[in-house]
Amino acid sequence: MSIPKNVRIKDIARLAGVSVGTVDRVLHNRGRVSEDALQKVTAVMEQIDYRPNLIARTLGSNKSYRIAALIPDPTVDPYWAQSNQGLIQATAEWAQYGIDINLYFFDLFDKESFTKKGQEVFEAKPDGILAAPIFFDEALLLFKLFKKQGIPYVLFNTNIPEVNPLSFIGQNLFQSGRVGAELMHFGLHQGGLLAVLHIDEDIHNSVHLLEKEKGFREYFKEKSKLAFTIQDFNLSPNDTSFKKNFNLLLDDTQLKGIFVSTSNGTSVAASYLENHGKKNIRLIGYDMLNENLNYLKSGVIDFLINQNPKRQVSVGISHLANYLIFKKRPPETELFPLEIITQQNLDSYLGSGIH
Repeated sequence: MSIPKNVRIKDIARLAGVSVGTVDRVLHNRGRVSEDALQKVTAVMEQIDYRPNLIARTLGSNKSYRIAALIPDPTVDPYWAQSNQGLIQATAEWAQYGIDINLYFFDLFDKESFTKKGQEVFEAKPDGILAAPIFFDEALLLFKLFKKQGIPYVLFNTNIPEVNPLSFIGQNLFQSGRVGAELMHFGLHQGGLLAVLHIDEDIHNSVHLLEKEKGFREYFKEKSKLAFTIQDFNLSPNDTSFKKNFNLLLDDTQLKGIFVSTSNGTSVAASYLENHGKKNIRLIGYDMLNENLNYLKSGVIDFLINQNPKRQVSVGISHLANYLIFKKRPPETELFPLEIITQQNLDSYLGSGIH
């Protein structure tokens, strides 16, 4: 197929064997187009990676779109602060193209807050929604409303296939747990106790954390010939018994390692290990938060699995913007690689500027 250097609508029409008017109707999502013609035009556009002129399309039509971002309050958790950085960056990047991003922050520890903010989004009737649905049961009800209203939505961080999102951006959390288990298993020559910590989370309603634990357990069940006891702990630093329970765990002579399912909880666990001088206990957690990086550098944390929340948000907004402007459907699932951060590769990773 001969592809012109500067592709025009009439070039697409020639390559697809259809009329210029048919291509125009496909690009602008207007008028009737037969299924056969649609497939031909789409196939050519995908083959030549055709992109209409974004500025001409948006400024010429004077059309604007509102995207609602429903995420936990970034002021109470550094992980979600990184997500918010992605929103701030996306807001600046897409404003000139008629994309307006409205922020709806809910309480990370309050299911009712999630539902309330979700209801505000519903009443605002945005053109698209980017959401982190960390409360499973409440999300099922909320996204039924969005679906009924015909609002396209993209999920990040936590995937809930039951709500049929336009796209999900994040990681395979089951595989993430397996990677954590492999890192834990490496170099251990005798069995013992392994702890899975869910710190300050409603674990029974947090499908994303349960998937990590499931993957962690599944790995040891399949791969380890040593006798390990895996015990999960759902702890809250605000609970008066938290310190006592954590100290009892660390005093167990059979304890070989701790896997923490959340980024903020990773530094909490690291602080207890450091205070007890327990550097011989392997600690694996999540994300390149400042406190986590300090504990990684000092050797208290052995490995971090980076989830890249800032980029998850940036990609999510990009998918919605392209869908709203071009009617270009994003991939149903965009999984990020499971990046393992250690003392040895931290500086080069930070220097790369891709985190």
